[in-house]
Amino acid sequence: MDSKKLTLLTVSSLEKIFPDEPFQPQAEYTGADMLLNERFSFQAAYCWEGPLTFKAGIQLSGALADDVIIRQVGLAPSELPIFPDGDDFVLRTTPGLYPDPLYSGISDITLLPGQWRSLWITVPAECSLPSGSYDLTITFTEEDGTVLNSCTFVLERLNARLPEQTLIHTEWFHTDCIADWYKVPVFSEKYWELTSGYMEAAACYGVNMILTPLFTPPLDTAPGGERTTVQLIDVYQEENGYTFSFEKLERWLELCERCHIRYLEFSHLFTQWGAGHAPKIMAWEGSPANGKKEGCRQIFGWDTDAASDEYREFLEAFLPRLMDFIRTHKLQDRCYFHVSDEPSKEHIPAYLYAKKLLESQIDGLPIMDALSDYEFYEQGLVGVPVCSNDHIRPFLENHVPGLWTYYCCGQFREVSNRFFCMPSQRNRILGVQLYKYQIHGFLQWGFNFWNSMLSRYPINPYCVTDAACAFPSGDAFLVYPGEDGPIASIRAEVLMEGLQDMRVLQLLEQLTDRETVLALLEEGLEAPITFNSYPHEADWLLSLREKCNRKIARLVSEGQFH
Repeated sequence: MDSKKLTLLTVSSLEKIFPDEPFQPQAEYTGADMLLNERFSFQAAYCWEGPLTFKAGIQLSGALADDVIIRQVGLAPSELPIFPDGDDFVLRTTPGLYPDPLYSGISDITLLPGQWRSLWITVPAECSLPSGSYDLTITFTEEDGTVLNSCTFVLERLNARLPEQTLIHTEWFHTDCIADWYKVPVFSEKYWELTSGYMEAAACYGVNMILTPLFTPPLDTAPGGERTTVQLIDVYQEENGYTFSFEKLERWLELCERCHIRYLEFSHLFTQWGAGHAPKIMAWEGSPANGKKEGCRQIFGWDTDAASDEYREFLEAFLPRLMDFIRTHKLQDRCYFHVSDEPSKEHIPAYLYAKKLLESQIDGLPIMDALSDYEFYEQGLVGVPVCSNDHIRPFLENHVPGLWTYYCCGQFREVSNRFFCMPSQRNRILGVQLYKYQIHGFLQWGFNFWNSMLSRYPINPYCVTDAACAFPSGDAFLVYPGEDGPIASIRAEVLMEGLQDMRVLQLLEQLTDRETVLALLEEGLEAPITFNSYPHEADWLLSLREKCNRKIARLVSEGQFH
């Protein structure tokens, strides 16, 4: 083929571009505006018509050239994009390749004829450029420097800053998956280095609470099975009882401080789906006080009844020492406890026993657990309910204070979620919903779960994205394992944009009042925004942000900035 043609255009971060179908942008997108300390992304979409396997160079020019991060949007396979009874607010339901991972390095781009692909261009929150208008030109060239095509994007940086995120946000952080993938010993120096890198990435995407494995979390584990031990507490079993070392927890806390993770979410002290058993707990024989440290063995686990005297005595020995650690480090307003994840009605007696035992030892610190039945909260079983976004209505109608929400694989009809097959606006709308309903916290279970369902075996997340055909692709992890640390995804970037939308609405409320913001939010809509009813158009979200940004900029210029 002698002719060469490169189609190139700038599009918003809400577009998902597939290689096997023609791409038609939802709207023209050659410029936008942003606040000074937010993270902003757009894409350069391209399609090549020319020789097979043609190499191209990328050049950046313009006032933004030195201040952006540019990555290639990669493709990830999905065998299970969505459950068969899902709704129709998806891009496709067929297995195949989906745009998701964001790969660094653009020195050598392969152009494949007839395939649409894209580059992901990000202005990081740390960008120090002052307010003003900035341009960026992306130019594709042949090896000899001949220009194939170029496109330009203009970004207006407005003289206002996002307020600090008030939402508590946790994406369950699985350090066993890190150790397993990189084949490093748990608590080796390389393990701590990798864990720090993943914590930093989590914080970059709005995570400010971290799942803290006091003991190996009893989550997504087959009954009788186990996950790699990542227990932070060294337990010593002596003739007269137990002693504990908190050195690893101390180091974990130091990592959290360095990575700007404020809240500690202590891993569940009873097994998932019913609080029937103890988590896996390992103990040394001997005492650290006299230097004796003999063999380490498992003392509790699936064969331990949660209501047994032995486990009760263990918790009554351990929890006061943990509370001493919390008080010494002044962490009382930063710690949350868990009993058991996702209990059902038949589990109420077991859950109630476990909760009362925990409450008797933690001096009123909050206990949070995921649940979907309002009756649980009504009976006083959970102090901080974390309700799924498709069962949240009764909690809202009864004005539950400090309400949290979550989604996972079960929330695939109507509500917001972030599966591969869903349009990005369905991911980003969450921020608007969190703002409107003044949600206190958001939880999702998979920051980096790289196992099959129930952790029967590890998987390669570049090949298996659905926990071995168990959960729709995109449920189990937000980041991929890179050579020395995490590789981000489209979904992580867009979720962060949603959290920034929430903060923008909060800022506008500070400058005006809540009624003004709610009126602006729902102006022209046929029905109020709820968790299962909201605008489906990407352009609505982009237009909303532009209206809010411009209103904020005007109020700030008039001196109404607090």
